[in-house]
Amino acid sequence: MNKVEIGEVYRHFKGNYYFVENIAYNSENKERMVVYKPLYPSEEGSCMWVRPEKMFLEEIPERPDNITGQKHRFELAKELTFDYTKNNKEE
Repeated sequence: MNKVEIGEVYRHFKGNYYFVENIAYNSENKERMVVYKPLYPSEEGSCMWVRPEKMFLEEIPERPDNITGQKHRFELAKELTFDYTKNNKEE
């Protein structure tokens, strides 16, 4: 995995899920940055987060807080079936 997919849900190795809103570029060095938001209630409210794509997809060493057993910091959440890109409110 070497590029993040926009509009997809990723799982962090600590178990939480995040929706990738977009890709941005660092104005100083043109580094690709991932713009994402948590899909759970958070103390910060509905804020967006930004992280370098390289770090978003990096392999992580074995660590006790890796509750998912993932190889990478964030991995595409293939097990989810809910489409977060649509407005799913009942009319």
